[in-house]
Amino acid sequence: MINIKQVTDFLEQKAPLAWQESYDNCGLIIGDAQKNVSAILVCLDVTEAIIDEAISKNCNLIIAHHPLIFSGVKKITGANYIERIIVKAIQNNIAIYAIHTNLDNVSDGVNAKIAEKLELINTRILAPKEGTLYKLTTYCPIASAQEISAALYENGAGNIGNYDQCSFQSNGTGSYRALQGANPTIGKINIQHQEPETKIDVVFPKFKKNQILNALKEVHPYEEVAFEIFELKNELLQIGAGMIGELKNHMTETAFLSHLKNKMELHCIRHTAFNKSIKTVAICGGSGSFLLPNALKNNADVFVTGDFKYHEFFNTENNIMIADIGHYESEKFTIELIGKWLSEKFANFAVIFTETNTNPVKYYI
Repeated sequence: MINIKQVTDFLEQKAPLAWQESYDNCGLIIGDAQKNVSAILVCLDVTEAIIDEAISKNCNLIIAHHPLIFSGVKKITGANYIERIIVKAIQNNIAIYAIHTNLDNVSDGVNAKIAEKLELINTRILAPKEGTLYKLTTYCPIASAQEISAALYENGAGNIGNYDQCSFQSNGTGSYRALQGANPTIGKINIQHQEPETKIDVVFPKFKKNQILNALKEVHPYEEVAFEIFELKNELLQIGAGMIGELKNHMTETAFLSHLKNKMELHCIRHTAFNKSIKTVAICGGSGSFLLPNALKNNADVFVTGDFKYHEFFNTENNIMIADIGHYESEKFTIELIGKWLSEKFANFAVIFTETNTNPVKYYI
């Protein structure tokens, strides 16, 4: 049997909680992480209808994109739909897990799924995150450099863009004197020792700090490991908001809108006029208007997202087309993405895609 924690640990390897936005509430929201999983229901939103569907299909774990709870709940009396869902989920032993902006921000997450649907090539993150990297500098005997580097790489250090096992290494001379009570690997008590050493510099994601340091200390031969950690302003190219890529061939405005409507299975599209050839496409699942400057900066011909306000449509200056396809519509294929990950990883229980359309916005056509 697989328990809930094993499922959520897997999801957090794919989309670490550290990558969620500060306002978000990802992770296990309701439930006991040690309970065994009978079946999983994957959905975009958690509504009362979703809870009923989970009950009818004997699912005791719901994996949702949007968190049920964003802010604190002070009372649980059933006065609103959130409170009613909490009560009903607990009464029926149903756990609820949210994988939201952390899934938006990884390179194979929500926006990669949209890019796949639109058949984009040469994709990359539209707005890579800053302030998410540390640099580790450490020193070791030359003979230990290869083993230490390998341990750091294995634990997530040294990844830069499409490259891994990246480091800078230089040789020099380290000096120290072991004092009374020390147990030096090399050298003698109260005698200064000089040792040919290798300096190793690697970068790593902030959230892996403890893991990286534990790996370093485990393999380093010295009793006292010398190291320094620096916070970097560099962007982490694999993590961030939105995505940008290219169509295989140029399209007219009309041809692209038809392509978009067909591939994303849309009823309608709100868009600005462009009247130019379209090749470079910026995308952002959900509410992405904040990324319009990034789309313009990267010379995108069109920006596909949801939830643009009326006055924001004027901000194109006729340099880009905005294609607002709706919040739900831009993210609905996230259900397929999460479901595929889970089905490939866990074969001993059912992963069920919801049949409930949770979109609160209806269209009269």
